[in-house]
Amino acid sequence: MANQYDVIVIGGGPAGTAVAGGLTAQGKRVLIVEADLWGGTCPNRGCDPKKILLSAVEAKEAAEHLQHRGLIAGPQIDWPALMAHKRGYTDGISSGTHASLEKQGIATIHGQATFGADGQLTVDGTPVSARDYVIATGQRPAILPITGHENLRTSTDFLDLDDMPKRVTFIGGGYVGFELATIAKAADADVHLIHHNDRPLKNFDPAMVQALMTNLEKEDVHFHLNEDVTAVTKQADGYHVQAASGFELVTDLVICSAGRVPNVEQLGLENVGVAYDRQGVQVNDHLQTANTHIYAVGDVSATPVPKLTPVAGYEARYLVGELTQPGAAIQYPAVPTQVFAAPKLAQVGLSAAAAQREPDRYRVQTIDMTKWFTYYRFGAQQALAKVIVDQPSGTIVGATVLSDLADEMINYLTLLIDQKLTLADLQHRILAYPTPASDLQYLY
Repeated sequence: MANQYDVIVIGGGPAGTAVAGGLTAQGKRVLIVEADLWGGTCPNRGCDPKKILLSAVEAKEAAEHLQHRGLIAGPQIDWPALMAHKRGYTDGISSGTHASLEKQGIATIHGQATFGADGQLTVDGTPVSARDYVIATGQRPAILPITGHENLRTSTDFLDLDDMPKRVTFIGGGYVGFELATIAKAADADVHLIHHNDRPLKNFDPAMVQALMTNLEKEDVHFHLNEDVTAVTKQADGYHVQAASGFELVTDLVICSAGRVPNVEQLGLENVGVAYDRQGVQVNDHLQTANTHIYAVGDVSATPVPKLTPVAGYEARYLVGELTQPGAAIQYPAVPTQVFAAPKLAQVGLSAAAAQREPDRYRVQTIDMTKWFTYYRFGAQQALAKVIVDQPSGTIVGATVLSDLADEMINYLTLLIDQKLTLADLQHRILAYPTPASDLQYLY
């Protein structure tokens, strides 16, 4: 039968393409369906284009840190040129991803996949069938259900702006809000970030978040906490953002950065016994839904780990194995998370709050690294680390880092945690000096 496959993957992002490629390499006949851009959010309108924009921000900040320390007359952001640089990468992602899938011998269809009332999967009305199905449709930015919600834009819009407005406001203090606020400020916008309670970046260490906010406030990023936005109205002088308290500001662009929601509504999952909620498709520890022939992987799945591209790839590799030779439940290693702000904030493993509930077992120490040579040499404004050590074993089990090099340091710390290396173990290795890696021995 022409439309019969071993596995149909719904979603052509990092998770879906990895599953499709892995299964095809194992001899499975695979169809992958994508309703939007091939390649998914990360390379098209997410982490990759964001990091391209941040590269210019990082270069600008590095030059500013060395003003009067060897440099004068720092650079300025040329937004149109930076956007052209970004588009030079993103414009070819969808077609390139599709070409790669076809080269691997994977069947592809561009269209909306939906399970009908009879359980039959169709793509824009065309029936297709398989023994197993993988949901890998990812997430999209949430839009707050407030008065004037049609005036809200999202990270997708921000990452493709032709020009940077003079005034930009973000509603929502998650990592997207902080990162895009950092970019907008570096491009000389007047930036405001509004959050509904007093705990932005709620999954990160609160003391480190406060330190990050203090740094951003010094750069004139304005935070408005405990403000519940109720309306965004377009008027002659700009968009008026209003909160229940009576707070109001006028701005040129309003970005809703209030989280993300799973792309599930159009799939007809209720017709095949698959449950989902705001966290995503419900799965067991084999990434299997209540329907034993339907799985979910990546950002759309309600797994107990952060929604990150490397996690999607990890789950995809696991699921390839599960669909070819079923085995043990998925086990996640330490998962680092980070905020590409100024400075960067990153964490991994056990939190300080959890460690402090067991003071006899864990030692929590906060280390100011600002004057260490690694950071002094480029004029870093602040470098902090909060490290949790398991005292019986002498191993690091958790860490939070706030610095310009936090994204690099958190990967080293993740390896220390996964490999369960003690200080003595680390000192039996020789690492290049002077580098961030050579500082690791001073964090135990």
